Amino acid sequence: MSDPIDETMDAVGPRLKHLRLRRDVTLNQLSDATGISISTLSRLEAGLRRPTLEQLLPLARYHGVTLDSLVDAPRTADPRVDLRPIANSDGSTIIPLTRRPGGIQAYKFVIPAGVDDAVPDLHSHEGYDWAYVLNGTLRLILGDQDLRLSPGEAAEFDTRTPHWFGATSAGPVEFLSLIGRQGERTHIRASG
Repeated sequence: MSDPIDETMDAVGPRLKHLRLRRDVTLNQLSDATGISISTLSRLEAGLRRPTLEQLLPLARYHGVTLDSLVDAPRTADPRVDLRPIANSDGSTIIPLTRRPGGIQAYKFVIPAGVDDAVPDLHSHEGYDWAYVLNGTLRLILGDQDLRLSPGEAAEFDTRTPHWFGATSAGPVEFLSLIGRQGERTHIRASG
């Protein structure tokens, strides 16, 4: 019978390689971004070396995933506690931040670098959306407007307006999104 810890650790290398390849990043680029040597990254991905916490933290941060997802930790019974990231085929990651039934839902989006002249596929649906940029430049197509939002900038709009979110070629973007029901608005208080 095999040891569950060994099985978990053996799966980390292929998971790291998949994340890197999905983002179309070389070992050299990943090394530059994380400070981990190319040879160490190569041995980690090949399963020839077990990762340490000091290696997993910058790798998880770089890929925009949790440590739990890197090591495939077992889920907790309460989904409000276990909010796992959702990896998409385009390299983006959606991290649910709330699990409240009804009302406003909060998400963190991490989108890899994009192509500036890409023709986006606009979507519309019932609801209201607020986006706040944490890092990078968010490209927001909103109807006939092509907007670029920088860290600290926000947008709010009725999601019946055709829209699309993406990153620019300058690099990945991280942003928070609050999604509510149609007509639901945030309540902002300012002391005066």
